[in-house]
Amino acid sequence: MTEAAIALALSALLSLLAWRMRLLTSRGSLSAFAVGGVIGVFGSLSWLVVLLVFTFIGFAATRYGLGQKKERGVQEGRDGERGHMNVLAVALAPCLVSVLSFALGLQGTMLASIAFLASISVAASDTIASEMGVMYPEVWMITTLEKVPPGTDGGVSVMGTAWAALGALVASVVGWIVIFPADVLNPLLLIPVAAGFLGCVADSVLGATLERRGYIGKHLNNISTMLLGSLLAVGIFLLL
Repeated sequence: MTEAAIALALSALLSLLAWRMRLLTSRGSLSAFAVGGVIGVFGSLSWLVVLLVFTFIGFAATRYGLGQKKERGVQEGRDGERGHMNVLAVALAPCLVSVLSFALGLQGTMLASIAFLASISVAASDTIASEMGVMYPEVWMITTLEKVPPGTDGGVSVMGTAWAALGALVASVVGWIVIFPADVLNPLLLIPVAAGFLGCVADSVLGATLERRGYIGKHLNNISTMLLGSLLAVGIFLLL
Protein backbone atom coordinates (compact mmCIF):
# COMPACT_ATOMS: atom_id res chain seq x y z
CA MET A 1 0.00 0.00 0.00
CA THR A 2 2.88 2.35 0.75
CA GLU A 3 4.45 1.79 -2.69
CA ALA A 4 1.06 2.28 -4.33
CA ALA A 5 0.56 5.59 -2.52
CA ILE A 6 4.07 6.75 -3.49
CA ALA A 7 3.44 5.75 -7.12
CA LEU A 8 0.18 7.68 -7.28
CA ALA A 9 1.67 10.74 -5.59
CA LEU A 10 4.71 10.72 -7.90
CA SER A 11 2.51 10.28 -10.97
CA ALA A 12 0.27 13.16 -9.91
CA LEU A 13 3.21 15.47 -9.22
CA LEU A 14 5.03 14.82 -12.47
CA SER A 15 1.85 14.87 -14.58
CA LEU A 16 1.02 18.28 -13.15
CA LEU A 17 4.58 19.45 -13.78
CA ALA A 18 4.43 18.27 -17.41
CA TRP A 19 1.15 20.14 -17.89
CA ARG A 20 2.51 23.32 -16.32
CA MET A 21 5.58 23.13 -18.57
CA ARG A 22 3.25 22.68 -21.59
CA LEU A 23 4.78 19.33 -22.40
CA LEU A 24 1.35 17.69 -22.16
CA THR A 25 -2.16 18.92 -22.79
CA SER A 26 -4.62 18.75 -19.88
CA ARG A 27 -6.02 15.44 -21.17
CA GLY A 28 -2.52 14.20 -21.80
CA SER A 29 -1.61 15.03 -18.21
CA LEU A 30 -4.61 13.13 -16.83
CA SER A 31 -3.76 10.15 -19.02
CA ALA A 32 -0.15 10.25 -17.82
CA PHE A 33 -1.35 10.19 -14.20
CA ALA A 34 -3.51 7.13 -14.89
CA VAL A 35 -0.70 5.36 -16.73
CA GLY A 36 1.81 6.10 -13.96
CA GLY A 37 -0.62 4.75 -11.39
CA VAL A 38 -1.16 1.49 -13.27
CA ILE A 39 2.55 0.87 -13.82
CA GLY A 40 3.54 1.91 -10.29
CA VAL A 41 0.84 -0.22 -8.62
CA PHE A 42 0.81 -3.34 -10.81
CA GLY A 43 4.44 -3.20 -11.90
CA SER A 44 6.87 -1.55 -9.50
CA LEU A 45 8.22 1.82 -8.48
CA SER A 46 11.41 1.11 -10.44
CA TRP A 47 9.31 0.54 -13.58
CA LEU A 48 7.57 3.85 -12.96
CA VAL A 49 10.94 5.61 -12.63
CA VAL A 50 12.05 4.08 -15.96
CA LEU A 51 8.85 5.32 -17.61
CA LEU A 52 9.40 8.81 -16.23
CA VAL A 53 13.01 8.92 -17.41
CA PHE A 54 11.92 7.86 -20.91
CA THR A 55 9.14 10.45 -20.87
CA PHE A 56 11.45 13.37 -20.22
CA ILE A 57 14.05 12.09 -22.70
CA GLY A 58 11.22 12.02 -25.26
CA PHE A 59 10.19 15.56 -24.33
CA ALA A 60 13.79 16.74 -24.78
CA ALA A 61 13.98 15.14 -28.22
CA THR A 62 10.63 16.68 -29.15
CA ARG A 63 11.72 20.18 -28.15
CA TYR A 64 15.11 19.89 -29.89
CA GLY A 65 15.08 21.98 -33.06
CA LEU A 66 11.38 22.77 -32.54
CA GLY A 67 11.60 25.97 -34.58
CA GLN A 68 12.95 24.09 -37.59
CA LYS A 69 10.35 21.36 -37.16
CA LYS A 70 7.56 23.95 -37.06
CA GLU A 71 8.85 25.54 -40.26
CA ARG A 72 8.57 22.16 -41.96
CA GLY A 73 5.23 21.32 -40.31
CA VAL A 74 6.50 18.09 -38.74
CA GLN A 75 6.22 18.97 -35.03
CA GLU A 76 3.92 17.28 -32.50
CA GLY A 77 0.91 19.41 -31.59
CA ARG A 78 1.23 23.17 -31.94
CA ASP A 79 4.39 23.63 -29.89
CA GLY A 80 5.60 20.07 -29.39
CA GLU A 81 3.04 19.24 -26.69
CA ARG A 82 1.50 15.77 -26.64
CA GLY A 83 -2.11 14.82 -26.01
CA HIS A 84 -3.86 11.89 -24.40
CA MET A 85 -3.74 9.75 -27.54
CA ASN A 86 0.05 10.16 -27.73
CA VAL A 87 0.35 9.16 -24.08
CA LEU A 88 -1.92 6.13 -24.42
CA ALA A 89 -0.23 4.99 -27.63
CA VAL A 90 3.14 4.65 -25.91
CA ALA A 91 1.73 3.51 -22.55
CA LEU A 92 -0.73 0.75 -23.42
CA ALA A 93 1.96 -1.89 -23.96
CA PRO A 94 3.91 -1.26 -20.72
CA CYS A 95 0.59 -1.01 -18.83
CA LEU A 96 -0.46 -4.37 -20.25
CA VAL A 97 2.88 -5.91 -19.26
CA SER A 98 2.43 -4.51 -15.74
CA VAL A 99 -1.10 -5.87 -15.30
CA LEU A 100 -0.24 -9.28 -16.79
CA SER A 101 2.88 -9.63 -14.64
CA PHE A 102 0.76 -8.93 -11.56
CA ALA A 103 -2.05 -11.28 -12.63
CA LEU A 104 0.35 -14.13 -13.50
CA GLY A 105 2.40 -13.78 -10.33
CA LEU A 106 5.47 -12.63 -12.27
CA GLN A 107 5.73 -9.22 -10.63
CA GLY A 108 9.37 -8.51 -9.80
CA THR A 109 10.80 -11.28 -11.99
CA MET A 110 13.54 -10.71 -14.55
CA LEU A 111 11.27 -12.00 -17.34
CA ALA A 112 8.58 -9.41 -16.60
CA SER A 113 11.11 -6.61 -16.21
CA ILE A 114 12.77 -7.42 -19.54
CA ALA A 115 9.38 -7.49 -21.27
CA PHE A 116 8.54 -4.11 -19.74
CA LEU A 117 11.92 -2.64 -20.57
CA ALA A 118 11.68 -3.88 -24.18
CA SER A 119 8.41 -1.99 -24.67
CA ILE A 120 10.00 1.20 -23.33
CA SER A 121 13.06 0.62 -25.52
CA VAL A 122 10.86 0.43 -28.64
CA ALA A 123 9.11 3.66 -27.68
CA ALA A 124 12.41 5.44 -26.98
CA SER A 125 13.99 4.21 -30.21
CA ASP A 126 11.01 5.27 -32.31
CA THR A 127 10.49 8.62 -30.58
CA ILE A 128 14.12 9.69 -30.77
CA ALA A 129 14.49 8.42 -34.35
CA SER A 130 11.37 10.32 -35.41
CA GLU A 131 12.13 13.55 -33.59
CA MET A 132 15.79 13.67 -34.61
CA GLY A 133 15.40 12.03 -38.02
CA VAL A 134 13.13 14.77 -39.37
CA MET A 135 16.07 17.16 -39.03
CA TYR A 136 17.89 15.46 -41.92
CA PRO A 137 16.84 15.94 -45.57
CA GLU A 138 18.09 12.63 -46.99
CA VAL A 139 15.20 10.23 -46.32
CA TRP A 140 14.24 7.01 -48.14
CA MET A 141 11.19 4.76 -47.95
CA ILE A 142 12.23 1.68 -46.00
CA THR A 143 10.43 -0.73 -48.35
CA THR A 144 11.36 0.71 -51.76
CA LEU A 145 14.38 2.96 -51.04
CA GLU A 146 12.54 5.72 -52.93
CA LYS A 147 13.56 9.21 -51.75
CA VAL A 148 10.76 10.86 -49.75
CA PRO A 149 10.31 14.09 -47.72
CA PRO A 150 11.32 14.05 -44.02
CA GLY A 151 8.41 13.04 -41.77
CA THR A 152 6.92 10.63 -44.33
CA ASP A 153 5.46 7.47 -42.79
CA GLY A 154 7.97 4.68 -43.38
CA GLY A 155 10.77 7.08 -44.25
CA VAL A 156 14.21 6.36 -42.81
CA SER A 157 17.59 8.07 -42.94
CA VAL A 158 21.11 7.08 -42.01
CA MET A 159 21.17 9.50 -39.09
CA GLY A 160 17.63 8.62 -38.05
CA THR A 161 18.59 4.94 -37.93
CA ALA A 162 21.66 5.78 -35.86
CA TRP A 163 19.47 7.76 -33.46
CA ALA A 164 17.08 4.78 -33.28
CA ALA A 165 19.91 2.46 -32.23
CA LEU A 166 21.16 5.01 -29.70
CA GLY A 167 17.65 5.48 -28.30
CA ALA A 168 17.21 1.74 -27.76
CA LEU A 169 20.65 1.49 -26.16
CA VAL A 170 20.25 4.46 -23.81
CA ALA A 171 16.71 3.49 -22.73
CA SER A 172 17.76 -0.10 -22.07
CA VAL A 173 20.96 0.77 -20.20
CA VAL A 174 19.32 3.43 -18.03
CA GLY A 175 16.31 1.22 -17.40
CA TRP A 176 18.48 -1.76 -16.53
CA ILE A 177 20.51 0.29 -14.04
CA VAL A 178 17.30 1.48 -12.36
CA ILE A 179 15.68 -1.98 -12.22
CA PHE A 180 18.79 -4.13 -11.67
CA PRO A 181 21.34 -1.86 -9.96
CA ALA A 182 23.29 -4.84 -8.58
CA ASP A 183 23.49 -6.64 -11.93
CA VAL A 184 24.45 -3.96 -14.43
CA LEU A 185 26.90 -6.12 -16.40
CA ASN A 186 24.40 -8.87 -17.19
CA PRO A 187 24.53 -9.68 -20.95
CA LEU A 188 20.73 -10.11 -20.91
CA LEU A 189 20.70 -6.31 -21.17
CA LEU A 190 21.20 -6.84 -24.90
CA ILE A 191 17.70 -8.33 -25.18
CA PRO A 192 15.77 -5.06 -24.71
CA VAL A 193 18.38 -3.21 -26.79
CA ALA A 194 17.80 -5.55 -29.74
CA ALA A 195 14.02 -5.70 -29.22
CA GLY A 196 13.82 -1.91 -29.05
CA PHE A 197 15.71 -1.33 -32.28
CA LEU A 198 13.87 -4.10 -34.16
CA GLY A 199 10.54 -2.75 -32.90
CA CYS A 200 11.46 0.65 -34.32
CA VAL A 201 12.31 -0.95 -37.67
CA ALA A 202 8.95 -2.75 -37.60
CA ASP A 203 7.27 0.61 -36.92
CA SER A 204 8.81 2.01 -40.11
CA VAL A 205 7.77 -1.05 -42.13
CA LEU A 206 4.17 -0.79 -40.90
CA GLY A 207 4.29 2.94 -41.56
CA ALA A 208 5.38 2.34 -45.15
CA THR A 209 2.69 -0.28 -45.77
CA LEU A 210 -0.44 -0.46 -43.60
CA GLU A 211 -0.28 3.08 -42.24
CA ARG A 212 0.31 4.78 -45.61
CA ARG A 213 -2.61 2.83 -47.07
CA GLY A 214 -4.91 3.92 -44.25
CA TYR A 215 -5.41 0.50 -42.68
CA ILE A 216 -3.96 1.58 -39.35
CA GLY A 217 -3.12 4.91 -37.72
CA LYS A 218 0.10 6.10 -36.10
CA HIS A 219 -1.10 5.26 -32.60
CA LEU A 220 -2.08 1.68 -33.45
CA ASN A 221 1.28 1.30 -35.16
CA ASN A 222 3.02 2.42 -31.94
CA ILE A 223 0.99 0.06 -29.77
CA SER A 224 1.52 -2.91 -32.09
CA THR A 225 5.27 -2.53 -32.41
CA MET A 226 5.76 -1.97 -28.66
CA LEU A 227 3.84 -5.18 -27.96
CA LEU A 228 5.91 -6.88 -30.64
CA GLY A 229 9.07 -5.72 -28.90
CA SER A 230 7.89 -7.15 -25.58
CA LEU A 231 6.92 -10.48 -27.17
CA LEU A 232 10.24 -10.66 -29.00
CA ALA A 233 12.12 -10.03 -25.76
CA VAL A 234 10.13 -12.71 -23.94
CA GLY A 235 10.79 -15.19 -26.75
CA ILE A 236 14.54 -14.54 -26.73
CA PHE A 237 14.69 -14.77 -22.93
CA LEU A 238 12.87 -18.12 -22.89
CA LEU A 239 15.10 -19.54 -25.62
CA LEU A 240 18.32 -18.70 -23.76
